[in-house]
Amino acid sequence: MSSGTDARIHNIGYRNYTGERLGIAYARRALFTHSLRGSFGLGRSARSKVLPMGLLGIMLAPALVMVAVAAFVGLDELPIEYTSYALFMQPIVGLYVALAAPQMVSLDLRFKVTPLYFSRPIERTDYVASKFAALSVAIFLFVSLPLVIAYVGGLLAELGFAEQSKGFGQGLLLSVLFALLHAAIALLVASFTPRRGFGVAAVIGVLTIPYFAVTAIQAVAWESGEAGLVGWMGLFSPGTLIDGIQSAFLGGESGYPGLEPATTAAGTAQLLVSLALIVVCYLLLGRRYRKAGL
Repeated sequence: MSSGTDARIHNIGYRNYTGERLGIAYARRALFTHSLRGSFGLGRSARSKVLPMGLLGIMLAPALVMVAVAAFVGLDELPIEYTSYALFMQPIVGLYVALAAPQMVSLDLRFKVTPLYFSRPIERTDYVASKFAALSVAIFLFVSLPLVIAYVGGLLAELGFAEQSKGFGQGLLLSVLFALLHAAIALLVASFTPRRGFGVAAVIGVLTIPYFAVTAIQAVAWESGEAGLVGWMGLFSPGTLIDGIQSAFLGGESGYPGLEPATTAAGTAQLLVSLALIVVCYLLLGRRYRKAGL
């Protein structure tokens, strides 16, 4: 052991932080912005932008085409209704959601960075709220940007301001519900696996398997003369829930067998089930991140 006279105190340059302390609100906004940008590949490598931007381009293409057709052919209305656009493009939207949700939460689990988020000042509830808000906004932008193009094109084609504005507003309203429902389900599913590939497959399975199963049963019911059951069967998948709501309350064309719109009673039940699903999935997501060891 060296003597006390050999002791040295070295100044290695550490300094106290004297800048502005931005607080938890800034941390929430930063996490929200980072997650939202990441859902479109912004701020990441060029390779990471290919799929989300490619899917966005595919999503916008039909809107551009139908606006061009309406302008040059002289149609009285757009070929696809505002409330039906997201449902018409549902495979593309579903693939985007399946890519974006694991990007937001699965990679944090895989690389074990969630404890860093939860150290301070962000709490688990802040993390869940920021991720849910970011994915909801991302999905809303993904499904509403084509509606903006269709609306502007419809006005330029002189299809009628009042009618186009009403349809556009209904489409935006449905887009909000669509985004909240799909964000809540997708984030909950993706939060259970640190593997992005598994998360993508799981989200696709949860969103598509019930949809195809329900539509098949609806078709059987329609062919059997049980048309009254078709709308009620729409309670059992996210896609048919949205379809029933828009056909019951927003005047959209139904995608159900026989193009039969959901009744007001069935539509009300579908709306309540959708809101309940959003709340339950959000609460379960919060519970998922309250578990120790993350």
